[in-house]
Amino acid sequence: MPTADVSARPAVPGDEEAITAIQLAAWALTLGEQAVEALPRDQILAQWTAAIEAPPSRQHRVFIATDGPHVVGFAALATTEIIALEVAPEHRRLGHGSRLLAACVDTVRITGGGEIKAWALEGDEVRAAFLNSAGLGEGGVRRGIDGPGDELHEVMWKARLTD
Repeated sequence: MPTADVSARPAVPGDEEAITAIQLAAWALTLGEQAVEALPRDQILAQWTAAIEAPPSRQHRVFIATDGPHVVGFAALATTEIIALEVAPEHRRLGHGSRLLAACVDTVRITGGGEIKAWALEGDEVRAAFLNSAGLGEGGVRRGIDGPGDELHEVMWKARLTD
């Protein structure tokens, strides 16, 4: 079966291995190799398997970006909130993140949502620039999340999808 050179599509069983590898590689760049080595890879894999095979609701979706037959990125959407969006480090700046973001925005629009939200770690200027260039602005909300060894802080970004 022919495949598009690059695309985004809903994740299917079998994509969880690539999603886990991409997430850990992205986290290694952000949090450091040592922090990621301490994470329970099997638990992360099991969480992605469950997210794909048995999402907690109809509003939870996982999308993947492909380059030919290879999974090179993913996004997870919960209602109107992008809870994860990562592209393999060696495939960044090739439009995969934009395709994943568009898949999330299109899904929110189709399901009647009027706004999209995403989170970026404080100080992650690359992600902030990406979200800003896509039309999202800082939402004025900051939260703390558990990280490997310490609490991390994220800033919410959002955009209205209706006129």
